[in-house]
Amino acid sequence: MPDSGISELVRMWISGWVVSRGSSDPIDEPWGWTIDVGQPKHVARHVLPEPSEADVRKIVAATSAPGTWLKLFAEEQAVLPWVGPGWRSDSPGFLMTCPLVPERPEVPAGHTLTRWTRGGVSRVLVRTRDGHFAARGQIAHVGSRVGAHVVVDQVETAAEHRRKGLGGLVMRTLQSTAYEAGARTGLLVGTPDGRALYSALGWTAHSPMTSLWYEPSADVSRSPR
Repeated sequence: MPDSGISELVRMWISGWVVSRGSSDPIDEPWGWTIDVGQPKHVARHVLPEPSEADVRKIVAATSAPGTWLKLFAEEQAVLPWVGPGWRSDSPGFLMTCPLVPERPEVPAGHTLTRWTRGGVSRVLVRTRDGHFAARGQIAHVGSRVGAHVVVDQVETAAEHRRKGLGGLVMRTLQSTAYEAGARTGLLVGTPDGRALYSALGWTAHSPMTSLWYEPSADVSRSPR
């Protein structure tokens, strides 16, 4: 079950997510927020930190555009009965936070690490010595004062480079970058696969998140989280 501060945590998460993805500012709604994303298969998303059946059914009834997403901070089995035909399930997510501390991760032999910041987003790229992609991740900075927070986003390790500690290298480098910039709290929504890594790095799960998108045609392909 979500904790009592879930709405504030979700608000903090989306404030960084929109910076990371370059989407519109969140529009306040009685039940949460609407965000224009502007991609063919991800036109907009409705984010409900504490979804109710009445609110979800109202949004579903008003939705006709394919590529509309629902981000519902609740267990999938609780909210699936509230939507009808045409709504597809993406993999579940978990809203997590972590207190940030200085990190000094070592780059494994045979790899290089590059990091850079532009437009409020810091990125980390890990490659093999011959330049092949191995892992990546990014954070969006929200606020410039000490005590500000960052949102971790799009952490990925190439299949052939998993179980080598590169995901941890990316995360620790991002966390250190955030701490150096004055942030003290990190937030993310992780996948089931990522949850084990994040938990091992000191992240705490606060709520499940169900992802649904509207695509009434039979031939669909999933979009990145």
